[in-house]
Amino acid sequence: MNIALFDLDHTLLPLDSDYAWGQFSTQIGWTDPAEFLERNDWFYAQYQAGTLDIHDYVRFATAALSQHTAEEADAAHARFMQEVIAPALHDSARALVRQHQEAGDAVAIITATNEFVTRPIAKALGVQELLAIELARDATGRITGEIVGVPSFREGKVTRVAHWLAAQGLDWPDVHITFYSDSTNDLPLLERAQVPVATNPSPDLHAIATERGWRILELFPSAE
Repeated sequence: MNIALFDLDHTLLPLDSDYAWGQFSTQIGWTDPAEFLERNDWFYAQYQAGTLDIHDYVRFATAALSQHTAEEADAAHARFMQEVIAPALHDSARALVRQHQEAGDAVAIITATNEFVTRPIAKALGVQELLAIELARDATGRITGEIVGVPSFREGKVTRVAHWLAAQGLDWPDVHITFYSDSTNDLPLLERAQVPVATNPSPDLHAIATERGWRILELFPSAE
């Protein structure tokens, strides 16, 4: 079985959707601009350095959401999709996804960004299968800030793929995986895939891909 797995941020999107959602939540008055920007930038620097505590980050990133009803959150996300995400969706990304789908490959997005932010983005890209960080919700549907299950981050992406395969009665020897990613945070899954593709890669991943002879794909201009 052929499977195409895609990271999302800076891979199929020329931006970080989690970071962009944080900026958007400030623009609509949900967070204090100066305080949120400082903390958001601090966490983002940790992510880029590979030292991020994903549980601490998710509590921070969803704190504003926890103060709003599910209906208010969904309405804000609809604006986010229209104003931020839609202009960033590239035909080249959609075409790459469609190429695998038309070849009969199973296609999924696997991302360290939470499912609230990313599920509508995956649908906009034409991808139904999403392996993202799952968020706990209380009895009213409000997001609590805690993670359900294994977070799809670093080594956790390998675990989440294994669980996803097992749910379909499959194991690693049963599949041939092509994995597209921009980040060294995804090295555990890139090294597990039969075809790792460094996509719009960070300088560190570009160097590793060059050394190992991995395919390097520039899906859209890196300056964006």
